[in-house]
Amino acid sequence: MWDVHTDHGSTPELVKAALLQGATECLILLDRCSEGQVKVSWDPALLQLIPCPSEGAAQCLQKPTGFLSPSALKDSAYAAAAERAAEVGSVFLHLLAKLEAAKTQESLGVPVVGPILSRVMGPIYIFAATHIAERPWTNARSQSVAQELLALLVQAAGCGSVAEFLRGKDEDEEGRFAAVMGLLKQELTKDTWKRNPATKHVFSWTLPHVTRPWLSHYLERVLPPSLLISDDYQEENKILGVRCLHHIILNVPAADLCQFNRAQVVYHALYNHLYSREAPLIQAVLLCLLDLLPILERAQRQQNQGRPTTPCDEVLQLVLTHMEAEHRLALRRVYARSLPAFVQRLGILIVRHLKRLERVILGYLEVCDGPEEEARLGILETLQCTIEHAWPRMPCRLPVLLKALLKMMWDVHTDHGSTPELVKAALLQGATECLILLDRCSEGQVKVLLEGVYSSCEENRVRECIRKVQENT
Repeated sequence: MWDVHTDHGSTPELVKAALLQGATECLILLDRCSEGQVKVSWDPALLQLIPCPSEGAAQCLQKPTGFLSPSALKDSAYAAAAERAAEVGSVFLHLLAKLEAAKTQESLGVPVVGPILSRVMGPIYIFAATHIAERPWTNARSQSVAQELLALLVQAAGCGSVAEFLRGKDEDEEGRFAAVMGLLKQELTKDTWKRNPATKHVFSWTLPHVTRPWLSHYLERVLPPSLLISDDYQEENKILGVRCLHHIILNVPAADLCQFNRAQVVYHALYNHLYSREAPLIQAVLLCLLDLLPILERAQRQQNQGRPTTPCDEVLQLVLTHMEAEHRLALRRVYARSLPAFVQRLGILIVRHLKRLERVILGYLEVCDGPEEEARLGILETLQCTIEHAWPRMPCRLPVLLKALLKMMWDVHTDHGSTPELVKAALLQGATECLILLDRCSEGQVKVLLEGVYSSCEENRVRECIRKVQENT
């Protein structure tokens, strides 16, 4: 910049100005990416070192002090967008009110207003859905305007709810969901869906309003974007996509899901997420898989595929492998809450996994996981389900399970931490029920083994649990 300023050659002034402007923009960019270090390094004495700087050169050097950091610029842009959205929404409200009033005029009426409304309903709905929830680009005013706009739009369409507006009043009537998805289609491709951060939220907010039996008509439109969003690297997008897939699984007939191997594609997409270490994602995936597995297994039976293992076996095997080595409490709780459903799903076939399942149960009974004890309660429920379904295999495991349950009961009774009394009572009740089930499938062996424990135990709470086992017939 100084060289340009002190150049007294033939360089035109316009070129010098362009060079100084370019250097200034580079300094601004450097300041933004260095979080203000360029401003900090600006010493007032710097200008003194330059003999007789021109006013233009000095202004170029001082210019970065007036600029914001990237995060501040982003927040400012979002705030401006929210204000603009509120203003645009107010205009839409005025237009819809005018159209509603025109319906009652003899010269216009529904024949004239109807086609106009049908053309603008899709874009107005997408605008309202973009700003109806709390997002970085919304504020209280824009959300309020969006809610009012959506309510008026539903009323103008002659519908009683957003769901009715989208899907139609009955199965034979076509709603506006097709028009909305037609507008979103270009923004939900592999190359475009991340350009507009609002697109995924509009799609995921709209989809749950369309349920069975209407959703099956739009399966080809909603399944690809759901898979696309779930396959992203960001956890927020993965969870969003998995929830969309779960809604599709619950609201589309199994025959349609199995056609063209769609169910298998969804299964493999969900199975890959099981390698994640994020508890919210694992919880969403396991809940989704539990509803998808019956569909896959039914399809295998219909195709006479005599596989030695089922998809449920594959999922449970991977879950148990992760549970054995997992030390994070959040993930342990998610796994333990989901495990009883997998045992119920497999039934007697849980014997295929008993060796590993036993190690998981013993390991989780030993460790306290906080005030609510969610992991231990889930594991006790898992043990009860396992005893009920695989009772012929329990007598040989009786010594190990009995020791683990009694140790846990003693630990709970002697725990003077922050565990509420109701949680302690639930743990002791769960352990007692497991002991009763073990006694039944071992033909009274538990009662015999507990006689010595009862006579030597001086703690009333533990004695009460043992007494219930001994008195149970």
